[in-house]
Amino acid sequence: MGKKILVFAEHRDGALRRVALEALGAAKLLAGKDGSVHAVLASFGGAAEPAAELIARGADVVHIADDPSLEHYAPEAYIAVLGAAMTAVGPSALLLGHTAIGRELAPRVAVAHGAGHIADVTAIEVSSDGSDVAFTRPLYAGKAFERRSFLPGHPWVITVRPNNLPPAELCDAGDRGGSVAVLPYTAPPLLTAVRGIVRRTSGQIDLAEADVIVSGGRGVRSAAGFEPLHALAAAFGGTVGASRAACDAGYCDYALQIGQTGKVVTPQLYIACGISGAIQHLAGMSQSRTIVAINKDPDAPIFGIADYGIVGDLFEIVPLLKEEVLRAQKSG
Repeated sequence: MGKKILVFAEHRDGALRRVALEALGAAKLLAGKDGSVHAVLASFGGAAEPAAELIARGADVVHIADDPSLEHYAPEAYIAVLGAAMTAVGPSALLLGHTAIGRELAPRVAVAHGAGHIADVTAIEVSSDGSDVAFTRPLYAGKAFERRSFLPGHPWVITVRPNNLPPAELCDAGDRGGSVAVLPYTAPPLLTAVRGIVRRTSGQIDLAEADVIVSGGRGVRSAAGFEPLHALAAAFGGTVGASRAACDAGYCDYALQIGQTGKVVTPQLYIACGISGAIQHLAGMSQSRTIVAINKDPDAPIFGIADYGIVGDLFEIVPLLKEEVLRAQKSG
């Protein structure tokens, strides 16, 4: 009998988070040709579109828990949903995104079900016969990596870092044979009640899932100094981040902070503007695919990890970069 792999399909405002599709792609890899991929959705209405997309991308069964207690994230409720899904499916492995929610749920589910747990996975290697699986995860703020495997006899719980694994691709129309199942779920007593959510960075792409990030540091000098960065990010279709120094100075909200005490990001392109390159900041962005540094100081540590460095005034260089990006888009 093939493996059953379960994916927690995290979504926001009725749309699947990209890391959920990346977890789905990893689940298909782990399941192999003979296995099956199951997904679980927790929501209060609005599950139809995410379920359809999961099936279109290869999920065999989408288990839906629909209840008023799931309208907003509450740990007790989501733990109960995952527990019900683990019981209903009996999976060999559960995959979640390494997000704020996934980081909270994964260890609790692992303890409750006697499962092994590997967090923050950035790569998965499966042997040709599927018998050996190794998971790679970073250590010491990305200075080293380790390869880990599970001992046999217990289920696995894995969180995958956003923007590192390929998302599940759309299947051909004739290969979409998935189905939807109602997940038996009874709402547990909730210790907290969420009345509403206010997002200070509404309209922005999630930093953890952005392909392009334009980030500002102390050298931006003011809140107004972030305006050229927003313009450059918009030209790329990306988003804006910041160092802790910029947040501490009040130039921007802490929701934009990238670093050891902020968010860890791995975009395709990271443009650091006026950021010196303190080790705490490097811990949050050093695994970016391509790093461009703009700084007046030619000896700034950020140049040590940058793929491309520009020594100069960011207020002169950033607008020129934006114009060049827009010119390139118009020409082709």
